[in-house]
Order: sequence, then C-alpha cells, then structure tokens
Amino acid sequence: MEAETFTLYHLVRKPKKTVEKAPLLIMLHGYGSNEEDLFSFADELPEELFIISVRAPYPLPPYGNAWYAIHWDGSSNGKFSDDDQAVISREKIVQFIDEVTENYPVDANNVTLLGFSQGCILSFSVALSYPEKIKNVVGLSGYINEEILKKGYKNNDFSGLSVYSSHGTVDQVIPVEWARKTAPFLDTLNIENTYSEFPVGHGVAPQNLMEIKQWLKEHL
Repeated sequence: MEAETFTLYHLVRKPKKTVEKAPLLIMLHGYGSNEEDLFSFADELPEELFIISVRAPYPLPPYGNAWYAIHWDGSSNGKFSDDDQAVISREKIVQFIDEVTENYPVDANNVTLLGFSQGCILSFSVALSYPEKIKNVVGLSGYINEEILKKGYKNNDFSGLSVYSSHGTVDQVIPVEWARKTAPFLDTLNIENTYSEFPVGHGVAPQNLMEIKQWLKEHL
C-alpha cells in the first residue's frame, strides 16, 4: 500500500483469524505520544480485529505527536485546548477512515475507535459528529469536548453507536469529574454506554484492559 494513499501515518496488525471483511479498530494515542503506544496491547484484543494505530498530525518536539495544542496555563483566551486544531484533526480522522475502508479488507459498517486521553476526546468528537461511520467507541481517560462537535450533531442518528468509557479516580492530568459527565451526556442522546472507574492515575489498569476486551467481544 502506497503511504501517500493515506492522510495519516499508521501501523497495522492484521486479523489473526481469517475473515473476509474484518471488523476495524483504529487506535488514537494521547498528547505527546505516538502510534507505538496503544499498539503495544494490540495483541491482547480480539483476534478477528483489523487494528490500525495512527500517528497524530502535529509533531511535538523533542519527540511525540499531538492531535491539537494544549495550553496548560489557559493562555489562549482562557481556553485549555486549541479547538480549531482539534476540529482539523477530527476531519483528518474522518478522511482517514474513508481511506482505510477503501484500501484495506475491512468492514466499513463495523468500525471501532479506541482513544486514550486526547485520542479519546477526538474519538468522541468523530463518533458524535459522524455516527454513520462509527459503530463503537472505547474512550479511555478522556472526556467529551462539546466545542469540537459538528454543528447540529444532536440531530444525528445515534441508534447504531455504542460507547465504553473509563477513567482513573486519581487522574492528575484530566480530572475524573470531567469524565463523570460522559455517561449522562450520552444518555441524553440515547446512546448505549458503559462507564467504569479504576483506582489509577492517567493510564489503563490491567483490569480495565480485561473489561475492554470483554466489552469489545460483545459489541463487534
């Protein structure tokens, strides 16, 4: 596959089981990380999955990448995140999904986004803005940023979308209070969802990974 066919650089793990049109899982890493991060537990996930781990478009020196700039001091008009950049990344991900479903032997009607932290925020943004493209979201250590959802998103058909989200109760990067708003928000849109908390910081606990695997098996 020619690299220039794709908007975003990515790694691939083909299904361990032979399937004609594999369910697709796309991994979106967090701020300052890269495509290798989440890919490290790809082999823990269901064997029938075609897994793609994506590198975010904005380089973050000295190493790593980001989906959008973060202003830790709120210096940009009091905003924590660069929402304009986030929307650009949202659209890049949507374009990338189309490229993947056209160029790989995957089922375009069975697409899961698995995002961590900033990647989680983008996963929610893509799924709520374009639910016709996404079947499942696994959102880890993130939250829903309404500012980066497509205008008029509340009118979308969410009947085919399911969400699993989780957060660490002692997360010092993204407060657990932000994540606790996820389930009520999704409930108002009648989106099937599951929310879990684990006694960890900004990361994925082993029991969290086990729960993700079980949830995916039930939702693919």
